[in-house]
Amino acid sequence: MTRPQSDTQSSKAHPKAGANAGPIPETTPATTPATTGPARSQGGRASPVRLGNLVMAIYLVFLLLPIYWLVIMSFKSNAEILGAFTLFPDDFTLANYRTILTDPSWYMGYVNSFIYVSLNTVISLLVALPAAYAFSRYRFYGDNHLFFWLLTNRMAPPAVFALPFFQLYSSVNLFDTHIAVALAHCLFNVPLAVWILEGFMRGVPREIDETAFIDGYGFTRFFTRIFVPMIAPGIGVTAFFCFMFSWVELLLSRTLTSVDAKPITAIMTRTVSASGLDWGVLAAAGVLTIIPGAIVIYFVRSYIAKGFALGRV
Repeated sequence: MTRPQSDTQSSKAHPKAGANAGPIPETTPATTPATTGPARSQGGRASPVRLGNLVMAIYLVFLLLPIYWLVIMSFKSNAEILGAFTLFPDDFTLANYRTILTDPSWYMGYVNSFIYVSLNTVISLLVALPAAYAFSRYRFYGDNHLFFWLLTNRMAPPAVFALPFFQLYSSVNLFDTHIAVALAHCLFNVPLAVWILEGFMRGVPREIDETAFIDGYGFTRFFTRIFVPMIAPGIGVTAFFCFMFSWVELLLSRTLTSVDAKPITAIMTRTVSASGLDWGVLAAAGVLTIIPGAIVIYFVRSYIAKGFALGRV
């Protein structure tokens, strides 16, 4: 009778002991790694992020500092620019911009640049669109060699073609005209335009062409009404790069013009007068030269991102 009582007492004691002692081993090991493990991992990931932000901030300052300095110089006089070092204009003036906007020798440079840049962009697109379609849709003898030859023209420096263009345009009375500079820039912009547009056109399925021809569309109607709208982002990217190259190019535009078609990039190199270099006017001209490119980038920024995604930009 005594043994069963001990068994029953022990069996009653063990559940109580298990109920009291059970939570102790469960809480102690579970709480310590849960609080220490993630904290270390978060701390380990925080330092690369902070380092990346610091590098990006330094990079942005490095890029924006010349632009900022150019802007504040445009609001200073020559005496202040050549005087003490200042981060802000002490004597704020708009005389430099007034000189550019009222002097025909200055503002006509912007007009001439806009004329031949627009001509070059339109001509490059009109030539590159059918050429890029042929490279993307057809296979013919020597197509790869011809495509490579186009790109080699883009790789050559403009100085190689300056003298031949000068002598050629002088003999046909095209020297100092807008169309002369526009045609000269086509030698560099057309290969680039064909290369970019060919990548966009390859992304359009061939079945669309076949379906349109079955439905009775002619090539001209299909190309202008169906195909071109489908590659509108590619056309925007191509127009941007053609515009930017022709806008900032100096050697050919200066060699092929003298007075009537002189662009702003060439005029900015002739700011030395009897009193010396006019730093304020030159800085104001630089600011006004940056603005058109910034406007174009703003309108085609989404197209440029798509071009990067397709690997053609």
